Amino acid sequence: MQTLGVLGGMSWESTATYYKWLNEGVRNQMGGLHSAPLLLHSVDFAGIAALQKSGQWDLAGEQLADAARGLERAGAGAILLATNTMHKVAAAIESAVDIPLLHIGDAVGQALQARGVSRAALLGTRFTMQEDFYKRRLAERFDIDVLLPTADAMSEIDRVIFAELCLGQFHEPARAFYLGVLEQLRDQGAQAAILGCTEIGLLLEGVESPLPLVDSTEEHVAMGLGWLLGS
Repeated sequence: MQTLGVLGGMSWESTATYYKWLNEGVRNQMGGLHSAPLLLHSVDFAGIAALQKSGQWDLAGEQLADAARGLERAGAGAILLATNTMHKVAAAIESAVDIPLLHIGDAVGQALQARGVSRAALLGTRFTMQEDFYKRRLAERFDIDVLLPTADAMSEIDRVIFAELCLGQFHEPARAFYLGVLEQLRDQGAQAAILGCTEIGLLLEGVESPLPLVDSTEEHVAMGLGWLLGS
């Protein structure tokens, strides 16, 4: 196996899930004491979150691009950016290195296509939901129409992510709210829902959902495992 670079820390709760699932996947495929050969650069999320809120995406992209160059110099053969939102600056990362960035939008798009889904709801941070970097990739590459929650719902979804989920707090009122939003989106014609934030997948783990769920982290990890194992 080649070495896979993981660019994480946004949040570390999310990155811990990536690390766990990548290692479990390699063990399950190869058996014995096998684990995933990984290089991890975990950033301080407070600084990145501040740049998000102030709209300084170029500076955030520069910081992540520099981290990606470090992973390449250290021997990574490909990079997983362990966050949905920061794929907004994927182009800056891709242009900084000579190794592939395994894009989360492609992992999600392939999973939706395989399930015959052409209209999907999207839950994530307000940046992921409101800006077009995620929706455009799904539309242009996979012909998938994306449905969004109402403005008020998006505001609360985003608040819960940063005020609760990124801090490792998974409470029943938040879970009930998210499920209510999914029910509304189902009634608007969504065939499935994209969990476009790792922490949402942790919140809704094991619950009965009004819509089939496509967990972006699960699909992204599967893409990483495919690269690691050459499948």
